[in-house]
Amino acid sequence: MSENDNKKVKLRSAEWFGSNDKNGFMYRSWMKNQGIPDHEFQGKPIIGICNTWSELTPCNAHFRKLAEHVKRGILEAGGFPVEFPVFSNGESNLRPTAMLTRNLASMDVEESIRGNPMDAVVLLVGCDKTTPALLMGAASVDLPTIVVTGGPMLNGKLNGKNIGSGTAVWQLHEQVKGGEISMHEFLAAEAGHSRSAGTCNTMGTASTMACMAESLGTSLPHNAAIPAVDARRYVLAHMSGIRIVEMVREDLKLSKILTKENFENAIRVNAAIGGSTNAVIHLKAIAGRIGVDLELEDWTRVGRGMPTIVDLLPSGRFLMEEFYYAGGLPAVIRRMGDGNLLPNPNALTVNGKTIWENCQDAPIYDDEVVRPLDKPLLKDGGICILRGNLAPRGAVLKPSAATPALMQHRGQAVVFEDFEHYKSRIMDPNLEVDANSVLVMKNCGPKGYPGMAEVGNMGLPPKLLAAGVKDMVRISDARMSGTAYGTVVLHVAPEAMAGGPLGIVQDGDWITLDCAGGELNLEITDEEMAARQAVRVTGSAPGPKTGYQQLYIEHVLQADEGCDFDFLVGNRGSAVPRHSH
Repeated sequence: MSENDNKKVKLRSAEWFGSNDKNGFMYRSWMKNQGIPDHEFQGKPIIGICNTWSELTPCNAHFRKLAEHVKRGILEAGGFPVEFPVFSNGESNLRPTAMLTRNLASMDVEESIRGNPMDAVVLLVGCDKTTPALLMGAASVDLPTIVVTGGPMLNGKLNGKNIGSGTAVWQLHEQVKGGEISMHEFLAAEAGHSRSAGTCNTMGTASTMACMAESLGTSLPHNAAIPAVDARRYVLAHMSGIRIVEMVREDLKLSKILTKENFENAIRVNAAIGGSTNAVIHLKAIAGRIGVDLELEDWTRVGRGMPTIVDLLPSGRFLMEEFYYAGGLPAVIRRMGDGNLLPNPNALTVNGKTIWENCQDAPIYDDEVVRPLDKPLLKDGGICILRGNLAPRGAVLKPSAATPALMQHRGQAVVFEDFEHYKSRIMDPNLEVDANSVLVMKNCGPKGYPGMAEVGNMGLPPKLLAAGVKDMVRISDARMSGTAYGTVVLHVAPEAMAGGPLGIVQDGDWITLDCAGGELNLEITDEEMAARQAVRVTGSAPGPKTGYQQLYIEHVLQADEGCDFDFLVGNRGSAVPRHSH
């Protein structure tokens, strides 16, 4: 960028560094204690690098190096990089769930961006909730913004074969419970499970949200799939640094990218990749921050009918390495566009081109991994939105992870009042349950298990596993990991703890699931439902509450609204706060 280019745009950072009065003196002087020369403050765009690096978030533990490559690009393009940390909410270690702190991280991001001298921001994201948290916070401020993902791990290995991080845990644990493998074999899998830096190498929530970021237009092409340790990941970081400086010159703010059209593209892409159900909650939350009206019905309207063409675990066979080598997300978008299945090909992306301009000539190297439209993994991979007297405000199911024969099912409920009750009861050899039963778990939603933990994919009763049963219908107000699988109904809203009808289900009640019709019903009369509701008592989640957890319980919205805080919805803009001196 030339000096003349810089003068075309009024830099927000000039409110800090552009005057020769007392305030300008102090802001520049304090920054100069880092050895920054005077010319860096002479009209250069200040680019924030929002870093979720943490050794407690293994998926993001390589971000120091990633940030250095972003800085190289920013400096090359004539900008000045300033790196800053924010809360790193990693799903792998953080209890009870990183979803509890997604909104906290978004608040950290929003206030860090708004209150500091920056003209644009690069978001370094990776583990599940860091991607939506940073996009939510940035959307509430609306500066030029670009996403750089940390990338997936290399393929896991066990007995000479590939295994998927996350997915293998669920599979191996069920095999132990069913007596198929020994505890020694189970523990031996640990060493080859996570072989390199990066996020889960399946199409779990981290990979899904990386694909969502790319399909939303907020990252450069190929950002979603390049392995974390591939040199091309660092090239992309460098090029993103260059591009963010250009975005300042073009005044290409996040609100110009995060349009309804791009959200519709992302919904359709999620079906094509067999993406995580968590995307439903996260996209709704991001849309709420930027001011886009996104509803559950949009997932039905836009997503249903789209074939799943990416053959990746947990829905298919391959892993993220193969996905990148096959052409990555641009290959998927090209398939969609060639088949007239990309809703909005003219939607703008951060490189200044439309999504179709970026992908129309994308090479497709492997038809097994990125399948042709006429040979899909699943004919209809769109997230199934369910409603009925058991889920008046909606519930979700992921068809690509479900057993087709169970997607229309009628069975009797086996009820667990909460996750602790489930853990104690599921192991009971005398539990009255069979393959046709419907496992129902309550009080694991946003308020009930503060943060809505990933416990919805309840493991099956050991006695049924031993008999060869591989899947059952499961219903809860919880979430499940994107790496998990099964015929699992999730995000039932309203949740039990908020008075939803899930809370009145009793052992032996008949439940009907009809994915094709989008219905989930408890087979009792309206009168019986009203009578049960009249005598029920809704309590509060057990255990001590931290200050933040209490804030969360009091202000979190339900799953159909994205689980954001009621007071955070909306765009508050990038106006410079008042001087403090």
